[in-house]
Amino acid sequence: MADIKLFQLQADSARELRAESVDIEKSLQSLMEKHLDSFLGVRFLASEYATGKVHGGRIDTLGLDDNK
Repeated sequence: MADIKLFQLQADSARELRAESVDIEKSLQSLMEKHLDSFLGVRFLASEYATGKVHGGRIDTLGLDDNK
């Protein structure tokens, strides 16, 4: 999996922030989940949602938009 890139936005410029530890990914996920509706218009349902035995995976952040 590729690293997550983070940027600092100011006026007309975007500066890439230096990558740090994996802890940044979890804090970014938590921030996104807390403000999912504001950022994307999506209602938050679950974090780290298991997809079951058939698919055998997990969804980091699960939510629904107006179209379900």
